[in-house]
Amino acid sequence: METNLVLRPTVIADLDQFYTFQLDQEAVHLAAFMPKDYKDKIVYISKYTKLLAEPTVHMCTILVENEIVGSISKFELNGNAEITYWIDRHFWGRGIGATALQTFLQLESMRPIIGRVAFDNVRSQKVLEHGGFQKIRTDKGFASARQKEIEEYIYQLG
Repeated sequence: METNLVLRPTVIADLDQFYTFQLDQEAVHLAAFMPKDYKDKIVYISKYTKLLAEPTVHMCTILVENEIVGSISKFELNGNAEITYWIDRHFWGRGIGATALQTFLQLESMRPIIGRVAFDNVRSQKVLEHGGFQKIRTDKGFASARQKEIEEYIYQLG
């Protein structure tokens, strides 16, 4: 577990770093469900700038020893709360995702909350399970990062 981890509200200046993180091809493969135009920086920055102004979105920047290492957010889709997070690959395997999720869930009270993960993203599945999420079903969807339909696991907390 990462003890020097801090979450703070995301600001527009953080988006450049987030954009860079999500260009990592190994991470993109595991995330699987990416926007078609995720490599377009202008589209990315515009989309997330709008989301920062959206009252139903709760977006935090994950810092370890004052370095941006990822993001975690709650958003609403069809009236349901969902969680998403991204940890820079250079920081995988240090417990940052699990610690960030536990910390975020203390700040975000909306329940139930859903987490979705590609069937083969075992690390992300473990992060959700460690956070108390239960796998409630599977679904299939087109994973643009893989250019094919894959299975996705749906987790829920509370």
